[in-house]
Amino acid sequence: MNKALEELKERGFFAQCTDIDRLSARMDSGPVTFYTGTDPTGPSLHIGHMVPIYALRHLREAGNIGISLIGGGTARIGDPSGKSEMRKMISYEQIDDNVAHIEAQLNKFIGFDNKTAYPENNKNWLADLNYIDFLRDIGSCFSVNKMLSYEAYKQRLERGLSFIEFNYQLLQSYDFYMLHQRHNCALQIGGDDQWGNITAGVDLIRRKLGGTTELNDAHECFGLTFPLITTSDGKKMGKTEKGAIFLDSSMTSVFDFFQYWRNVTDADVRKFFLLFTFLGTDEITKICAGNINEAKERLAYEVTMLIHGKEEAEKALSGAKAAFSGEGDKAHMPAAEVSKAAVESGINVVDLFAAAQPGTSKSDNRRLVEQGGAYVNGTNITDVHTVITLKDADSDGEFFLKAGKKKIVRVVLK
Repeated sequence: MNKALEELKERGFFAQCTDIDRLSARMDSGPVTFYTGTDPTGPSLHIGHMVPIYALRHLREAGNIGISLIGGGTARIGDPSGKSEMRKMISYEQIDDNVAHIEAQLNKFIGFDNKTAYPENNKNWLADLNYIDFLRDIGSCFSVNKMLSYEAYKQRLERGLSFIEFNYQLLQSYDFYMLHQRHNCALQIGGDDQWGNITAGVDLIRRKLGGTTELNDAHECFGLTFPLITTSDGKKMGKTEKGAIFLDSSMTSVFDFFQYWRNVTDADVRKFFLLFTFLGTDEITKICAGNINEAKERLAYEVTMLIHGKEEAEKALSGAKAAFSGEGDKAHMPAAEVSKAAVESGINVVDLFAAAQPGTSKSDNRRLVEQGGAYVNGTNITDVHTVITLKDADSDGEFFLKAGKKKIVRVVLK
């Protein structure tokens, strides 16, 4: 097998391929142009979006040419794959704004040089399509019976599938066709929920442009999918009680991003090292054979560094050590400001936790205290009537609030 494909398989980036032997031979004969797509339905990618992007970097470093397609056109419709209901429609202006934000995030991670890696936007060929011509030229190549056999459509048919979403497979297939025409793109990669859309694109190119069985036929194309990543307990990877783990630090703080990786279960550490870092497999094996908490800390540092940069990763590491071992710099811990006057006159512990944890309610924090999960400067508070005053502050006049085992906030009085 081609060395790059072998590495993808070894690291967990392999579910299905349209023809692994021929794709391997094609890659051995020279660079292959490939693409992966992301729809800008929000202002930021989340970590679950990044699996194909990591694969893009692996394939690029092996000498292939990667295209990161941002779906400024397909986002106007929405992909039904893996969704229980139709996506909420957003304005074209918002989609364009999302495209700009996501392209910047991808550029930071990939480093577009417009030679070995570059962005594309399918708005460029989808926005002004003539619908009648599109149906005549492209729609005639699709079988409704075959489309309905795909799992993504079967699941949605039970709950209701809109006609606009039913068109999504045609548009994604057309993307592959256009990228093949414009850039000689011969491979699409993506999550395994995209298998039907990817193979439909391969089939469309074959139908429209023909092809032979020769190894280096100009129009032979391929599809490769990756497993949908879940944690060892079966949960969707990158999801927490607060929602998705976003790359945008205004949506998921760098500290919380770091802590997500620091707190993964023991069984997931090696798998996530392989998928979400570029450390060699031998080094990963050595790290995972040692102290598991040190391995988790290293995982958190490596992933945070790749997404947010070395300086931010160092700050998050220092803040985490200050929060949980007292060794780092507390200036890098999550902090909240509370009125000094309110504490001088005495503040109820439930009100203090609510003020220090935006987005939580008094009832949430009342339960936290009653269930024994609330700590103030290391003291467990279980009485919801407890009043906190300045005399309870530490030597710097601050409070460290701990909610459960993993969440800690530094309270600064102003």
